Amino acid sequence: MKQGAQDSAGTGTQEGGTGRAAPAARVPRQPGPGERGRGRDDAPTAEAARREPIRGERTGGEPTRGEHTHAEPPPPRPRPVVQRSSVRGQILDALRTALLAGDLKPGEVYSGPALGERFGVSATPVREAMQQLALEGAVEVVPNRGFRVVERGARELAELAEVRALIEVPVVLRLARTLPAERWDDLRAPAEATVRAAASGCRATYAESDRAFHRALLSLAGNAQLTDVAEDLHRRAQWPLTAAATRTDLLADATAHTTLLDALTAGDLPLVTHLLHHHLTPLHQEP
Repeated sequence: MKQGAQDSAGTGTQEGGTGRAAPAARVPRQPGPGERGRGRDDAPTAEAARREPIRGERTGGEPTRGEHTHAEPPPPRPRPVVQRSSVRGQILDALRTALLAGDLKPGEVYSGPALGERFGVSATPVREAMQQLALEGAVEVVPNRGFRVVERGARELAELAEVRALIEVPVVLRLARTLPAERWDDLRAPAEATVRAAASGCRATYAESDRAFHRALLSLAGNAQLTDVAEDLHRRAQWPLTAAATRTDLLADATAHTTLLDALTAGDLPLVTHLLHHHLTPLHQEP
């Protein structure tokens, strides 16, 4: 049957009577249904190749029909960097609040695993947060044990107050000489926020609002480095200072902010100088 089919197609003729079969004349294969775009020798054209997905390639977000996906490794998941950073930041805030509220006692040693169990997290973010607190001077590392909450004596607090005064007093006096009186109205809102925080009796809330007021005040100088250094000093002075302060002490400290703004608005530089020095003095050293 094959020979007959070849003869009928003109492929079985003899060449020149030599008895040797002439080369078969190849008839191009005609494209069948669904094979448009195929060329000679059933090879895909360039256009068809561009349209056809590569084996194993996903189209439209779905597996190609018939492909075996079970052997492919799953796509790598992104590392939860943001989540880890968020946990560390939350633990850092919680530890700062615990320090200011007196839940973490000066002189006591706390381990990472124990604090992690307390906050419901692993020890790793706790240790990272504690390392930041060590840089801020709130705790110190105790090898093989954990972290000890720093105890600051009267001399160290006085030294911190002196350094803060050396930075803040000249800056605020310069601003008092150069800024128009109406610019001080911008600080009324943060000053009033400190009074509300003090009235709540929450030492941690007041500490944050107190730093926010001084940060807003010094930022008027336009020196970001100065603002950062002053805030770091302010935070260092707050740990034992705020933890020992009563609600009455906090209210007196907060009221000093509004009194200072009144003196700045009036341009009374001697009074501004006196109020600043008095305000920066640790509470337990005041007469």
